[in-house]
Amino acid sequence: MTTNAPHAEVLRYTAFSSTPGGGNPAGVVLDAAALDDSDMLAIAADLGYSESAFLTAPPQDLDGPAGRAYSIRYFSPKAEVPFCGHATVAAAIALAERIGPGELVFATRAGTVPVEVTQENGTVRATLTSVEPHIEEIADADLTEALAALDWPADDLDPAFPPRIAYAGARHLVLAAATRARLADLAYDFARLEALMHSLDLTTVQLVWRESATVFHVRNPFPVGGVVEDPATGAAAAAFGAYLRDLGFAPEDAVLTLHQGEDLGRPGELTVTLRPDDPRVHVSGTGARIA
Repeated sequence: MTTNAPHAEVLRYTAFSSTPGGGNPAGVVLDAAALDDSDMLAIAADLGYSESAFLTAPPQDLDGPAGRAYSIRYFSPKAEVPFCGHATVAAAIALAERIGPGELVFATRAGTVPVEVTQENGTVRATLTSVEPHIEEIADADLTEALAALDWPADDLDPAFPPRIAYAGARHLVLAAATRARLADLAYDFARLEALMHSLDLTTVQLVWRESATVFHVRNPFPVGGVVEDPATGAAAAAFGAYLRDLGFAPEDAVLTLHQGEDLGRPGELTVTLRPDDPRVHVSGTGARIA
C-alpha cells in the first residue's frame, strides 16, 4: 500500500496471530524519515487500524546491534501514543523478513524496548521486553465513572482482582469481570469513556476474565485512539503481567496466556512471561503479513 505522503511505503501486518485474519492489524513504515507528524497521523487514520508504527534512524546514544536499532513512533487514527505492543511486534516481524531474525532494539517515547525475533518451522515469533512497570490505585469516583461508562454494575466485577491502573510503557485501567458472559457483552458509552480516559491519561481499558491461574481472556476498549476495541494489545498485556505480579496473583517466574479478539472474530494469543531476575515484563506472539 502507498500513500500520498513522500516516499512512504506502508506495509500491513497482523500481530499475535500466525494468520492474517487473526490478531491485531498494524501499519508499518520501515523508513519514515521523510514523514512529519501530520503525515504519520494521516497514514494511521487512512488505515484505520488501532495503531501504526513508523521507524527512523536510532538516536546516537541507543545501545543496540549495528543495523538493528531504530527509533519508533506509534500513531492511532486520532493521536500519537507513547508505546504500542502489537505494532512493535508487527514492525519486528516485518524487519525480520528483510534482515533476518535476531535481536532488535527500539527507542520509543516510553523508553528502550528490546525485541527478540525467532523463526522455527516457518513460524516467526517476536518477544518484546517492556520498560520497567508500575501499578497505582484508582480513585473511587473514577472507578464509578468507568463502570458507568461501560454500563457494568459493580457486582459484575470479580472481587478477587482489585481495579488498578497499570503501566508498562502506557497506562491501562485493569478491570476484572466475574464471568466470561460479562466480558463478552461489551457495549459502552464511547464519548463518556473517552473523556474519563483522557482525564486519567489512559491508553486502553484492560478488561479481563480469569479462566485459570495462568490463562486469561481480555478485551481492550480504545476510544481515545478512535477505535471501539483493540483486537490484541501487547502494551496492556505487559501492564497486566505487572499487575498480576505486583498483587501476588502470579509468581515471580510465570508464563501466562492471554486470549484476545475472540469476541471480534479476530482471535489472537499473547504470551506474557515474568522472570524472577527482571522487573520488566516480556510479551511474545506470532505475526503475519496482510496481503
